[in-house]
Amino acid sequence: MNKAIVSLLIPAALALMPVAAGAAPKAAAADIVRHKIPGSDFPIALAVTVPSTATIHFVSGQVPAIADAGAAPDSLAAFGDTKTQSESVLKKIKEVLEGMKLDMTDVVKMTVYLVGDPAKGGKADTKGFMEAYTQHFGGAQTKLPARAVVQVAALSNPGWLVEIEVVAAKK
Repeated sequence: MNKAIVSLLIPAALALMPVAAGAAPKAAAADIVRHKIPGSDFPIALAVTVPSTATIHFVSGQVPAIADAGAAPDSLAAFGDTKTQSESVLKKIKEVLEGMKLDMTDVVKMTVYLVGDPAKGGKADTKGFMEAYTQHFGGAQTKLPARAVVQVAALSNPGWLVEIEVVAAKK
């Protein structure tokens, strides 16, 4: 870059620094904002804004616990249908968060991976997932996360139909 331009830009940038520093306290007072989907009561947020004053926690993908110990450990019978697996995974996430002194209301982003259920013709059982999800989000729990649900070809255990990862934030 031309030295003359740089010599003009550096003083201009330095002159702006007190303005930016003065704006910081205003941002520090900001809360986590959950933007509703306009005209919808669907239990997810359109977007979530997390201020710089919040601590962000990335929770690794959680998978279901064994529901039937007598079944083969890599079978659907061992882990149950999508609803059963989703309930198990959400319970694990709740326990992980509680261990971090957080709870489900602190979840700001959720990514859900669903494997197609053979009993549903290979389609993801989003209805079964939503039955479990709405036990934690929606209704009385109004702090909804932004969320994506995707169907994947498989997870690392052939018996798993669900894996969920979350991002939580707390001021």
